[in-house]
Amino acid sequence: MTGPLVRVVVVNYQGGDLTMRCLRSVERTDWPPERLQVVLVDNSPSDGVAARVREQLPHVRVLDAGTNRGFAGGCNLAMADLDGVDHVALLNNDAVVEPAWLLSLVDGFEAGPAVGAASAKILFSPCFVDIELHSPTSMRGFGDRRPLGVRLSGVQVDGSDAFNSAQLVEGFWGVEHERKEQAPFQWTAGDARLRVPVPDAGALPGCRLQLAADEDRTVTVTSGPHRVQHRVTPEPTWCAVPLGGGRLRIVNNVGSTLLPGGYGADRGYLEPDRGQYDRCEEVFAWCGGAVLLSRRYLESVGLFDDRFFLYYEDFDLSWRGRSQGWRHVFVPTSVVHHVHSASTVVGSRLFAHYNERNRLLMLTRNAPGRLAIREALRYLLVTGSYARRDLLSPLIRRRRPSGEAVYRRLRAFAAYLHLLPLALRDRRRIRSRRTVPDRELLEWMEKR
Repeated sequence: MTGPLVRVVVVNYQGGDLTMRCLRSVERTDWPPERLQVVLVDNSPSDGVAARVREQLPHVRVLDAGTNRGFAGGCNLAMADLDGVDHVALLNNDAVVEPAWLLSLVDGFEAGPAVGAASAKILFSPCFVDIELHSPTSMRGFGDRRPLGVRLSGVQVDGSDAFNSAQLVEGFWGVEHERKEQAPFQWTAGDARLRVPVPDAGALPGCRLQLAADEDRTVTVTSGPHRVQHRVTPEPTWCAVPLGGGRLRIVNNVGSTLLPGGYGADRGYLEPDRGQYDRCEEVFAWCGGAVLLSRRYLESVGLFDDRFFLYYEDFDLSWRGRSQGWRHVFVPTSVVHHVHSASTVVGSRLFAHYNERNRLLMLTRNAPGRLAIREALRYLLVTGSYARRDLLSPLIRRRRPSGEAVYRRLRAFAAYLHLLPLALRDRRRIRSRRTVPDRELLEWMEKR
């Protein structure tokens, strides 16, 4: 068997055993070994992964980044010299590939010469079980008119912390931090649904949720055939939840989509995988967690912008490719299993900072001017609404205010303003190379 020469790039940052597991799964790829280059970029030399790889996986080329360059800078280091390489595969270090993943992605380029990227089906690892919460709601009044049910601040599965890996599917108001030193939490809107990770086989483990409320109330918790009630008070309390129902395989990404407001989003995110995405199709953008890029595409569009560091760097590059007439395809037969946010937790301060800053940066570089300016102004207006909710409203009710969310958003905006002059310079260069009108690109907002 022969085929294109493919370079697989994995960026490590404190990945430990997850990075080793990822590289070993790549070893089992159905692809001629002589046509496969595996490169590990080590962004955290202190965690010992590079030494383990050199000892246990000698065929893997290790590049020492010297410092944490982020995902964007790490990938760029491995893609700086592509002589003789036909395709570059980017793979998250907390992912595990199925043997046919690469062959399927290479086949995706048969859709036509304008295809520059083939994106895999990324599923969450491991399986999950649903839990539903139902509780009465109350409103705090001026500045915060949300109907609030119960406050979820902890999840344990089989005695281990699972809050960061639990999926808050619907009925939640978003991540909040009362104070910088405190862990994040989320309020329900009365009826809510979350999922907790469970082993792929065997008996379902025990589960507990840490719940609180503004005032005493009873919450009903349902999982499959099991239903229990707990009395919840303002003091956070651990409540036992018997798990039931079927195990679910959950979609992380099946290509990325463009939402109104210029948000990039994982297509299919948090949907159970029931075959609804089993057709190869064109998508607006690809996900850097598991994608195959042609060298021609990278030579035409360029590499990542290092200043993104992490988050939105792949969407930025995808938009640049789209604007030059390149196409991106999703290939369902290429399956990758991903431990979501193993390096940076969704809802963490690190995640929020780069996610918020980089969306504005990406729009400034690529979007029509009216959209980019509107979203920057909208960001400030939303930040003002947070100030009213978290600062002014508690003071009126004689409660302790929390400026954490406002501080975090203003800090991200200040970082965006710091990069704005360079982004405007890049904008002139990027938009001068467009061959596709904005109107055609923005039509993807309606194709969700």
